[in-house]
Amino acid sequence: MGIFMILFTLLGGITLSAQSSINGTLSRKAGTIETTFLTFITGSMFLAIFILFFGQGNVLGILEAPKWQLSAAFLGTMYLLLTVMAVPKIGVIATNIAGIIGQLVIGMLIDHFGWFGSLVISFDLKRSFALLFMVIALYFIYKGNKRSSKESCA
Repeated sequence: MGIFMILFTLLGGITLSAQSSINGTLSRKAGTIETTFLTFITGSMFLAIFILFFGQGNVLGILEAPKWQLSAAFLGTMYLLLTVMAVPKIGVIATNIAGIIGQLVIGMLIDHFGWFGSLVISFDLKRSFALLFMVIALYFIYKGNKRSSKESCA
């Protein structure tokens, strides 16, 4: 089952990059906030249908959840809004790598301190090197994007 989860996550990453690119382009015509709204309203309609036919949880459980857990919805909205803003300015890959680095940083902090009831995994030298290599990758991709945009303007 683990290999299927990796493949599903890989597919999720592919769709996320495609979505970022399409949303970045759409935002030039419709606006950043409007594009983000369209994504969430469309997603809400699809999820309502999925819940209706396949839902096994308790939607009203949301009303009983601690308030801090509800912040995840806001954080997801902010992620999408910031991504839609960034793609037209720095490109899809630079936006996605910057987002991944942000995920790694907070993920390493969450793991290290065991926040939100997660498994405690100490920050170590291997993790710091992984983060360093991601930052180096972002640097080269961003610099490559700058050179490419100058070349296309010439």
